Amino acid sequence: MCTSHEHDQGEAAQAGAGRRSFLRATALLGAAATAGVALPSVAEAAVSGYRPDTRSRRFTLAVMPDTQYLFDGPSIDKAPVEAALRYLLEHGRDENIVFLSHLGDLTQNGAAPEFAAIGEAFELLDRRGVGYSVLAGNHDVKSSTTDQRGATPYLDVFGPDRFKGGRTFGGASPDGYNTFHLFEAAGRQWMVLALDWRLSDQGYAWAKSVLAAHPTTPVVLTTHELVVEDDTLSDYGQQLWDQLVKDHDQIFLTLNGHYWPAGRATRRNTAGNDVHLHLTNYQNRYFGGAAMIRLYRFDLDRDVIDVETVSPWILGRASKGLNELERQEIELSGDADRFSVDIDFASRFAGFAPEPARAARPAATMLVPGTAAYWRFESAVSGTVRDLSGRGNDLTVVSVGGGSLGWSADHHPDQPGHGSLEFQGYKSPLKGAYLKTVDGAPLNRATFDSGYTIEAFYRLPADWDPDHNAWSGLVSRTGTGGAAGKTGDDPDEPLATLSLSNDREPQWAMRPLNQQGIATNWGQETPLETWWHLALVNDGKHSTLYVQGCPVVRNPKASAVGITSVGLPWLLGGYEYGGQIDQIFHGRLGDVRIVGRALPVSSFMTH
Repeated sequence: MCTSHEHDQGEAAQAGAGRRSFLRATALLGAAATAGVALPSVAEAAVSGYRPDTRSRRFTLAVMPDTQYLFDGPSIDKAPVEAALRYLLEHGRDENIVFLSHLGDLTQNGAAPEFAAIGEAFELLDRRGVGYSVLAGNHDVKSSTTDQRGATPYLDVFGPDRFKGGRTFGGASPDGYNTFHLFEAAGRQWMVLALDWRLSDQGYAWAKSVLAAHPTTPVVLTTHELVVEDDTLSDYGQQLWDQLVKDHDQIFLTLNGHYWPAGRATRRNTAGNDVHLHLTNYQNRYFGGAAMIRLYRFDLDRDVIDVETVSPWILGRASKGLNELERQEIELSGDADRFSVDIDFASRFAGFAPEPARAARPAATMLVPGTAAYWRFESAVSGTVRDLSGRGNDLTVVSVGGGSLGWSADHHPDQPGHGSLEFQGYKSPLKGAYLKTVDGAPLNRATFDSGYTIEAFYRLPADWDPDHNAWSGLVSRTGTGGAAGKTGDDPDEPLATLSLSNDREPQWAMRPLNQQGIATNWGQETPLETWWHLALVNDGKHSTLYVQGCPVVRNPKASAVGITSVGLPWLLGGYEYGGQIDQIFHGRLGDVRIVGRALPVSSFMTH
């Protein structure tokens, strides 16, 4: 049973009690109300001069579906919509909200007073210059007509004239019912293509011309009707797919309302890529959906879109005490309303906007002061690999069990040299090939008392097996602890090795000059079939291991000065135990550089 609760139709609900600041905001509002203090609008104060961070790789697209029951003849209540819009304004910075899309059926009857009311609500965004799109649903216009219907109250309020001069408005079809909007996010341009309830032939032609004029722009298509339920398109939705979506690879996401409950579908387009099609509509829920909004949080580093559904209007009423239905609707957490979509953005957009590959950089640019050795593999190895530092630390190939080294053009995207060696090591029986520095190489005697930086790029294949491939060294120094007179821990371990554990964790294990035992730095598990950059940096006192330029957690605080030497060679791809080759690397190894001083991250080979 619903408890008694009176709704103030004329009050614009506070949107300050967002999910992340809920307790703080409600406590503040409650205290102020008790003291009789008039609070300023949090949103109005917070968004002065707000502009999205166009470089951040995390941004949010907000979506508002059918609001028709809030604008129905004599029953007009714009407070929920205004609360949602204030929420977007207030959280614009912390959520990096770049755009809002309304999915149609703004009103119930398409009448002028209804449009006047919701048009006033959207002035909150107009005054702040926030980009948004709307489109006509079947309740906003005569449902039997197409975008060639002519003048309507919808067009009077939300026609192209309203958006002209807006920073995100791209243009409109001649009839005014279809628009496109461009915004900057994650360092690139994106488009929202907002299409009418029913496209005419002219509408389809216009939409295709817009896409053709922006061939490298990813597109979110919004319309009122497309998905009808999970994995199912409506008849018109199928037409829209067949005539427009499937043959335009730029369209990676579609959003529509009209039907309920919320649902999702995925279709494979002509280019062989997935298109995610989402239905979101809450008009059947309490208070006509209470102007629920969907937040599509894009994260291009994680290759995911995290989706959340909330009612800012109900959030803002929490300090007054919520009724039973409001408590149920404050935030939706079902699988259809709170979910994540995995998208490899670079791969998905490669067909129409491939990311330009980073050009190879001359070896000379990698020879920073203090470079002791630098090796890169831009062609097959036939005998000797020259040390490009010019210091004479050349490498020779050593074959075990008839093994050999291959070559690949594959490389880390930020690697200076474009190529890598294929090591094909196997534990039992031991087989493969590795590289070692020539006898008399200066590197063999170096102890790096004042610090050092060792960098390497590597990639493990899908068939990497811990039983046969674990504990192989990427870069190691031969000679045992026992031979150096350092008998702490296992005296048969080599003097230094940058290896990969059975869990594919990079490990730097070595004997410093200032202690008997082994000092160890550990990284986290690194997935297969992915290029990684490692850097081990010692400042003369302590060692820090970096993965992809990020310091790992298991970096010991104990002092570690220099690297003990007995004058024996360094190895690439090989690992010795007890003075004998015990394991050979299985995977690809790219550029390797050793510098006789600590380098900052900004000087790593990835920069």
